Amino acid sequence: MSIKVFIDGSEGTTGLRLADRLKSRTEIELLDIDPALRKDAAERARIANSADIVFLCLPDAAARESVAGITNPHTRVIDASTAHRIQDGWAYGLPELSPAHREAIISSKRVAVPGCYATGFAIAVYPLVKQGLLPADYRLTCFGLSGYSGGGKTVIEKYRDPSRPAYYTSPRQYALGLKHKHLPEMQKISGLMSPPVFSPVICDIYAGMTVTIPLFLPAKEIHSFLSDYYAGQKAVYVADFGAHEANEGAMLDIGAMAGLDTLELCIAGSCDQAVLISRMDNLGKGASGAAVQCMNLMCGFDEMEGLQCQI
Repeated sequence: MSIKVFIDGSEGTTGLRLADRLKSRTEIELLDIDPALRKDAAERARIANSADIVFLCLPDAAARESVAGITNPHTRVIDASTAHRIQDGWAYGLPELSPAHREAIISSKRVAVPGCYATGFAIAVYPLVKQGLLPADYRLTCFGLSGYSGGGKTVIEKYRDPSRPAYYTSPRQYALGLKHKHLPEMQKISGLMSPPVFSPVICDIYAGMTVTIPLFLPAKEIHSFLSDYYAGQKAVYVADFGAHEANEGAMLDIGAMAGLDTLELCIAGSCDQAVLISRMDNLGKGASGAAVQCMNLMCGFDEMEGLQCQI
């Protein structure tokens, strides 16, 4: 028996990659919508209510509208937008954080896919706060580097425009008002009393991402703890990246995980300082890969079925 899946917003970057991940799976029946009716709320609701799983790859307001139109109690929703990530009644789609997070995804009718930056941040910070290695009132700073695909269609078109300004070749810092849309979930999911000071940077590559958190803690101990914490996970692993000694000559390529659906956590530093670096594809574990992983858990499939892995 196949699972009926509808991708609401299949023409966007996340939706297209979702479709690519699912199209060859024989246990999945992808429900199509007439391209002329993609913005027709009634038609979208009709198809959504006939599906077992609905992926929402929409702007926040449209995602809320779509959820309101789903009345079938058997239809389960996986929302890739920001709309429901810290809302009650929605499971947070990052199963590696704890057994409770994993069980909530498996049993929930409503799952919110984490933001890409928030994924990298929570993977590094949540275990430290949960186990008391980092106090909840610790004032964190964080910076992120990302490929331009995370900006959606409009940004992609600008970066691929042959007549684009020359400065597009340089990394560009943004969200200078310190109000990035991922901050509420970065704070709440990680159990912090205040949000980090977060500085994101867009780079002239299509896909790839690092999220970096500096800490005044011994790198060796953090590496050992996080290695044990994530041991056995299928989509998150801790790399051995100079945690036991200063590694001045090493360099980290933010595009190395492009095309993959796993996250690599690197810890480097010294006896009293550490940098925690989450490296992933912003469209993989940072978006569509995480969404497919959640669907697999919800439907009882192998967790990484149809995904591109590197462990």
